[in-house]
Amino acid sequence: MPKEMLAPETADRALTAPRGAAVAGIIFSVLLTTSLLIVHFAMRANQIQAEAALADPMRRRALRIAVQLVPISAIAFLWCMGVLRNRLGKHEDQLFATVFLGSGLGFVASLFCATAIAGALLQDPALANGTVTNPEVYAFARRTAWAFMNIFAIKMAATFMFSTCTIALRTRILPRWLVFSGFACGIVLLSIFSNWAGAALVFPGWMMVVSLYILLARRLETPASSFTEGASV
Repeated sequence: MPKEMLAPETADRALTAPRGAAVAGIIFSVLLTTSLLIVHFAMRANQIQAEAALADPMRRRALRIAVQLVPISAIAFLWCMGVLRNRLGKHEDQLFATVFLGSGLGFVASLFCATAIAGALLQDPALANGTVTNPEVYAFARRTAWAFMNIFAIKMAATFMFSTCTIALRTRILPRWLVFSGFACGIVLLSIFSNWAGAALVFPGWMMVVSLYILLARRLETPASSFTEGASV
């Protein structure tokens, strides 16, 4: 009898948890994409012009906003991870769950390192006087931040996508087309060894699609049943 009384509450919790992940995923995608686009359009000039661009107060203010958006997006991402793990519950595979958690934390750590270097560059006292940043300092900071973002963070994002899609495929909490699109995006990110500017947007873009699907699953005809099936696997 007590189990029957708890059944409706458990069912409600199973339905609300994915919505929490969806909202957090959307916030993460929007904020990180906004931050990356601000940096891209503010610093898309060549290296010499970019050094001078840092002395521009308007661009420097825009870059500071981009830096401040990153921690908020990371908090939303971690919240999304927590809600998804709570959704899986006892059905969580320890192997893939470890990779899921480790790659997610690795992505956030790499993202923070890249942002910290960029933020430190913006705190150069010479910029307040309208002086161009030391070229050697600028070149080192830019290359280091690029390495953290486009090598470590992107590769960790690809690993996160692989583990998430594997878990989703086993538990059927996502449709196959969304799972295999995640595998494809992960392969693309792992295969990139060039300076493709759009690489950093692949992961938040895929997270946005996943989050929108989860958020709208109740309004669709067939996907809504996949969440209830995943809870009973």
